[in-house]
Amino acid sequence: MDFDLTDEQVMIRNLAREFADSEIAPRAEHFDKHKEFPYEIVAKLADLGFLGLPVPEEYGGAGADTVSYAVAVEELSRGDASVGITVAAHTSLGTMPFLLFGTEAQKQEYVPRLAAGEMLWSFGLTEPQAGSDAGATQTRAKLDGGEWVINGTKSFITNSGTRISGGVTITAMTGTREDGKPEISNLIVPTGARGYIVSRDYDKMGWRASDTHELAFTDARVPEGNLLGTRGEGFHQFLTILDGGRISVAALSVGLAQAALDSSITYAKERVQFGKPIAAFEAIQFKIADMQTEIELARLMTYKAAWLKDQGRDFRMEAGMAKLFAGEVATRAAGHAVQIHGGYGVMEEFPVARYWRDVKIGEIGEGTSEIQRLVIARLLGL
Repeated sequence: MDFDLTDEQVMIRNLAREFADSEIAPRAEHFDKHKEFPYEIVAKLADLGFLGLPVPEEYGGAGADTVSYAVAVEELSRGDASVGITVAAHTSLGTMPFLLFGTEAQKQEYVPRLAAGEMLWSFGLTEPQAGSDAGATQTRAKLDGGEWVINGTKSFITNSGTRISGGVTITAMTGTREDGKPEISNLIVPTGARGYIVSRDYDKMGWRASDTHELAFTDARVPEGNLLGTRGEGFHQFLTILDGGRISVAALSVGLAQAALDSSITYAKERVQFGKPIAAFEAIQFKIADMQTEIELARLMTYKAAWLKDQGRDFRMEAGMAKLFAGEVATRAAGHAVQIHGGYGVMEEFPVARYWRDVKIGEIGEGTSEIQRLVIARLLGL
């Protein structure tokens, strides 16, 4: 087995790392404090090709593999999780549905602009009463005169309310199947569509510089051709989309955990108590050793899931395990980081306070840890 990254993957990692260190990390506190979406950062990432990293070159992307994409999300998230999730949600949830299920006309219309970062895109799955039970969606769409008429509400939708948000792909009930169960389809809803309103934003504990809104559809109308893929296949489509998205969220958690570790090592070497740096005490050394061990395991799990996807093999279990483990590792790493920093760890002037607020979402978004365990158990035949 070869655990080395390829030359291209190393180049992408280094570029993302340098950008995170020079452009993202120095401004992360400001963006978080003011809940300010980092438009300038996103524009620069687009210029560098990060918003179209795994998109085929024929559609204006970089044509990179999934491992490269995971490595990039990890490094960007090490600078700031809000930037990481902006890129991850735009790519895995926004762009990939077009590539996976769109018609050639839809791909040509949307993907090049998404890959170039001319606009962001979002995916509307969660609703006020349909979270982990995503199949319980209540948003409805019916055909009327060659248009889909949509009514419903979507919650916690990333990248949906910025001034460069191009639209959202939503799940909606479009009828009833022969077995009596809801027929769920995916529909493309551009920003500005009649009856589509970007509602309130959220006062979040973490990822405060990312854009997250509630969306409302009141007799919203889009053309019949805005159906994404086959009618009635929406449930299977979003499960496929989430499988890939879990790799990027796992990578985000790894990057955030690494940031917590880096800050802890630096602080432990500088903080002096009882006449010596606290890094000299085993109590601190053991915490840092545990952090390093778990982070490396989470990283390897994430890269393996990405590698399996690149090989065209079944990666669903590995993606679920990586997302589950990386999210919980990041939570433990941030907790250790705050403890190592002591009283300074709960002060917002130190980044570990932000890391501690940011990590929790990694155990919730893209399927909670409980859902990941359920997915893994089902794939084991239980």
